[in-house]
Formats: sequence, structure tokens, C-alpha cells
Amino acid sequence: MIARRFASVAFAVLFLGASQLDAVEKRLPMKGEVFAIQDRPAFLIVPEKPKPGPIPWVLYAPTLRGLPGGAEKWMFERFLKAGIAIAGVDIGESYGSPKGRAVYSALHEHLVTKRGLSTQACLLARSRGGLMLYCWAAENPDKVRCITGIYPVCNIASYPGLKRACGAYGLTADQIEKELFKHNPIDRLAALAKAKVPIFHIHGDKDRVVPLDKNSAIIKERYDKLGGPMTLEVVPGQGHNMWSGWFQSQNLVDFVIRHASK
Repeated sequence: MIARRFASVAFAVLFLGASQLDAVEKRLPMKGEVFAIQDRPAFLIVPEKPKPGPIPWVLYAPTLRGLPGGAEKWMFERFLKAGIAIAGVDIGESYGSPKGRAVYSALHEHLVTKRGLSTQACLLARSRGGLMLYCWAAENPDKVRCITGIYPVCNIASYPGLKRACGAYGLTADQIEKELFKHNPIDRLAALAKAKVPIFHIHGDKDRVVPLDKNSAIIKERYDKLGGPMTLEVVPGQGHNMWSGWFQSQNLVDFVIRHASK
């Protein structure tokens, strides 16, 4: 079954110097390049015939445990058809920590200066990827074209909880609680709102893993008060699952293409 599952999955390996990883491996849902950024596996999927000039792109997270996977293929195909590249980097269970943010910055610099991608990325956060991308975006609003989320985690206290997250930050649970406002996405929206970064979330009202009211709903409430543009699409009766509607949302895809094309 496992062999059949990955039979059509694109696979790439890049051999590096002895001071780096001996090999970088990453399975992708379609043909793409795999390479290392600060010894972390990164990937880049580009359109076959990109338009002249800087290439618009989607920064996807999380890139761990087999993600992105087959569920993302529908979206990725439509991005590529619109001339939009997709990239990401596996930073492990960073929960939005400063170390993880630094790797995203290194990836961004590499893609912009070495690969001809646009200086601004469209962020696509799935679940825990919300912590990873929002924490980076809060410090780099000038590098963000728009933000989209599929039931994204936006509140460290909600998921994974302070006791689980504190280790990634090099802090104790008590320490991260006192410094939570420095790291938590729901508390770091001002710079994004000032830059008028558009946001689109799709989230279910029955999500028990990443509750709507403690994550996307708070982002919407606070971003509205700050004057930032945000659309929150609430799906009745859906939870934190693999329902195809999450990954085949025409509204989400259209949102990304519209802003990537600007």
C-alpha cells in the first residue's frame, strides 16, 4: 500500500559537501527541486513556462511529515497554471520559534536573489503551519503579498499549548507564558495591518484540535479592529480533517492568484 501511495510521487536528491547533509531527500506531490537551506530540506516547484520578470510564489507550511502531500496537488496545479511557483522548507516542530523564522528568512533570500522569485510571497498555512508563517510574517510584512490559511494555528496557547511549545523556544512554560505576546500570532498583527496585507482563512466550526474561536476568529476580530483586510470563511459542520473542500477551495485559490498577480 505504501509503495502504491508513493509510486507517482516526484522525488529529488541533491548531494552536498561533507560539512552539510550527505543528501537531502523530500517527496513532493509533483515534479520539483529539493535542496538544502541551513541544512534543512527545502523544495521549489516552478511553472514550466514562467512569465518574464520576478516569479510570483507561494510559501507553504508545514513542510514536514510527508507534507505537502497529495491533498495539496489540486491547489498546486492551479497555482502553476497561473504562473505561480511553490516553495517551502522543513524546519521541524518549530511552533513559530525564532530559529524557525531564521530559516524562512534564509529561504526567502535564496529564492529572491538566486532563483528570480518575487520579493513578496503569498503565504499558505495549513494547520500548524499557521504558527510558522504568521510568526515570520509579523517580522517581515514587506515580504508578504498575502496570507491564506486552512484551519491554521494562530494561538500557541490553544495549540500545541505552552508546555509543548516552550522547548522549541528554549524557554520554560512559565517563561514563554510571560513572553507570549512577543511570539503569538494573535498578538502580532499590527505590522501586517499597517502594511494592509490581505488575509483569507477557511476554518470549520467543529474543529476541536484548532478551535475556530481561539484561532481564526480571534485573528479576524483583531485584524478588523486594526483596519486590516481579512476574509474568514467558516465551514459549518467541519472539523480538523481531510475533507476535500479544504484543499479544493476555489475561493482560496482565486484569492492567491489575484494577489500574486498584482
